Amino acid sequence: MIRQMLKSKIHGATITESNVQYEGSITIDEKLMASAGILDNEKVLIANLNNGSRVESYAISGKWGSGIVCANGGAALHNRVGDKVLVMSFCALSDREAKRHRPKIVKVDDRNRPIS
Repeated sequence: MIRQMLKSKIHGATITESNVQYEGSITIDEKLMASAGILDNEKVLIANLNNGSRVESYAISGKWGSGIVCANGGAALHNRVGDKVLVMSFCALSDREAKRHRPKIVKVDDRNRPIS
């Protein structure tokens, strides 16, 4: 059996920009993406803590250390500047792998800097 498991999460990020005219995706500070092990064009789930929306999208890297978390395209309709979000990526694992797996959780401050 293959199970879908949480691979990584950026917890409590603040939406810094919202651009509905963009074709799609969420732009995330490259440093945050690296910390969470999220790659360019990887599918992510954006869960908005302000309004409860959940949007599937894909991540694209923004400037390293900038703190940018920009909802683009349709995701911009559900995520406004200042909203708090969780950005999650998932993986498919066998039962054996799933039992040993531990997701990478990256908590951030109000400026989207990783908290150690």
